[in-house]
Amino acid sequence: MLFRLMNKPLAFTFIIVTLTIDAMGIGLIIPVMPDLLQDIEGGDLGHAAIWGGILSMVFALMQFLFGPTIGSLSDRYGRRPVLLVSLLVIAVDYVVMGLAHSIWLLVLTRVIGGIAAATQATAAAFISDISTAENRSANFGILGASFGVGFVLGPLIGGLLGEYGFRVPFFAAAGLASLNLLLGYFVLPETVSKELRRPFDPARANPLGALVQIRKIPGLARFLLVFFLYEFAFYSYPAIWVYYAKAQFHWEPGMVGLSLASFGISVAVVEGLLIRRILPWLGERRTIVIGFMFNIAMFTALGFLTSGFWALIIAPFSALGSVVVPAMRGIMANKAAANQQGEVQGIIASTQSLAVIFAPLVLTYVFYLATRPGGPVFLPGAPFLLAAAVVAITLTLFTTRPRGSISGQNSTR
Repeated sequence: MLFRLMNKPLAFTFIIVTLTIDAMGIGLIIPVMPDLLQDIEGGDLGHAAIWGGILSMVFALMQFLFGPTIGSLSDRYGRRPVLLVSLLVIAVDYVVMGLAHSIWLLVLTRVIGGIAAATQATAAAFISDISTAENRSANFGILGASFGVGFVLGPLIGGLLGEYGFRVPFFAAAGLASLNLLLGYFVLPETVSKELRRPFDPARANPLGALVQIRKIPGLARFLLVFFLYEFAFYSYPAIWVYYAKAQFHWEPGMVGLSLASFGISVAVVEGLLIRRILPWLGERRTIVIGFMFNIAMFTALGFLTSGFWALIIAPFSALGSVVVPAMRGIMANKAAANQQGEVQGIIASTQSLAVIFAPLVLTYVFYLATRPGGPVFLPGAPFLLAAAVVAITLTLFTTRPRGSISGQNSTR
């Protein structure tokens, strides 16, 4: 079979291309979501932001509930079939979103899309399968970089397509997801051999059951708490940026897409190139600490920013804080056995999703309070100030723990 003949570098290239195309599909719809929500529901931008937060919360809730299930299924049946089925459902989901004229139909699409959105967890398990303990963190950086490249092209193209109609990007996203499916069908190899596959256990294929199993891995549960708090704060970018830019700088979709593209380019450079030089030099622990400190500085600056010019300057530099995620993923993956990688990546995905459940609701409501007509203050950057405070708490929690309890082999440097 063709899949069995593929070597690891070629397989790695294929999964990166797949993730890039998938990220483009997600990024395409970001610049036009406020216009779609205002068209369906009416009301001002603040109310559109709240509905945007609800839709993001529903999507993330489904990922939280089904992430361990998808991860365990990929441990049982392999990464390839799980990934391909997910992509098929996502393609159909985008089409329905583009046709929706009811807020409740949009909610339904986010329910289905959230269940199917196993691409990141399954791809992370795929990369872990073909990595060694020494290069796993750096390879997770490439995963983030591919997503960053997709976010360069996705919002940029989405913003341009949005000028022709705010529903057009949804159909373009469906086309990209379909292309992703075809690419995966013909070139994506299977990385889980029959010897490594483990039986599917419903008792552990859910967030609570998976967490019970994960707690048996020393130090991992505490690290997941740190990861959750950081993801909550970092989600302020996708949850708030489009509303923040429109309220503070009066940007149109094209300019929003450009700013997100500059952010994506920086993420790709940081996680694709810079992380491979930083990790051997600093180790995982110091990389994470410096990343936390940089995020605090960037969030604070965005909280008080009033110039659109400086927002465009800061946007790419803020991506330097993304060094945190591959370092944390690498530590957690190195703690797990080979036949647990799907399960561990599933619970990591659920942890991210749990953060995304709460982050949009909290951050968009803070945005609403800080921008509502007749309110006591007009401060669109207020959610970023909250994010800075959360990262400060996360940094304190991380640095006050004994090193051996939440760090990997290289993280004590």
